[in-house]
Amino acid sequence: CLMISIDEGQTLSELQLVKDISYIDIYMRFMKCHKCYDIIPTSSKLVVFDTTLQVKKAFFALVANGVRAAPLWESKKQSFVGMLTITDFINILTRYYKSPMVQIYELEEHKIETWRELYLQETFKPLVHISPDSSVFEAVHSLIKNKIHRLPVIDPVSGNALYILTHKRILKFLQLFVCEMPMPAFMKQTLEELGVGTYTNIAYIHPDTPLITALSVFTHRRVSALPVVDHHGKVVDIYSKFDVINLAAEKTYNNLDVTVTQALRHRSQYFEGVMKCNKLETLETIVDRIVKAEVHRLVVVDEESRIVGIVSLSDILQALVLTPAGTHTHTHTHKHTHTHTHTHKHTHTGSVNGQRELGVRIGPSTEPCGTP
Repeated sequence: CLMISIDEGQTLSELQLVKDISYIDIYMRFMKCHKCYDIIPTSSKLVVFDTTLQVKKAFFALVANGVRAAPLWESKKQSFVGMLTITDFINILTRYYKSPMVQIYELEEHKIETWRELYLQETFKPLVHISPDSSVFEAVHSLIKNKIHRLPVIDPVSGNALYILTHKRILKFLQLFVCEMPMPAFMKQTLEELGVGTYTNIAYIHPDTPLITALSVFTHRRVSALPVVDHHGKVVDIYSKFDVINLAAEKTYNNLDVTVTQALRHRSQYFEGVMKCNKLETLETIVDRIVKAEVHRLVVVDEESRIVGIVSLSDILQALVLTPAGTHTHTHTHKHTHTHTHTHKHTHTGSVNGQRELGVRIGPSTEPCGTP
């Protein structure tokens, strides 16, 4: 599938040129040769919510199951109609929070379907999803074109949701096979040379920024993480959307007047520090670092650790796969990972486990890290 044709009688310089040109789109061709089914783990947990479930219970279920999003199933339509994500939690908090003295009624009492009707109003869109037989290239294109972070894989025959694909999973899959493929010349180029990342109009916050302000920045700037920058411009921490779910875990969402620094003390997982890079590092180095660290973005800094830009997983996949294919779907405003919009699907009340085969129930993943 990745063969390169070479004619007899070509000179060494011509052969080198053929090789360089052929290798440019090798990652794109690799992804066109693999189906989404190839990326699905043999065992994985999939949480699904019925739209009649209370919003509060749904967010608690996300926390309890250690997942970041769940497809939504509408019984009346007998189909998946969207996704419930941490972005919904943030939008509810920013829309209805008043003060620590006032309970957020909408979070406590609303059902998912009520929230969707209020929030989406007349903007309901079909759930963006993909078939397990579609190529991984199609998945990358769909994720970036639709500016979403999660793409449900749905069996077109059974209607079952099999898995939720992410940029992170796709890049990790590619990295497993990188050593078996020729390396394109652009992998040895720097971020600055390639123009990969966002370096203008970067959204960030300060250690003393009130939490409600940070949540509003998430909503208005449509980013998935905010570097925490001190008053000298140095990056000292990062507050991501995933950190926001700790508010549900700790049941502290009724007081959003605390500072970001105070909120970050309640991180549920060990934090190794902000993953950084600089513009003079090669794309090869960047890909290796972001995959090994299992993060969704790197903060680009200068020699003094002052913020310069952001490199996200979507930036990297754009550079590795879509740009060589001549497909430019990113609008290069401050893209620093766009929030997942409400186009995704599937569910039942409570949680169920993902199924790779019709009628086969699979438990939580027991595979070692790094297994595709």
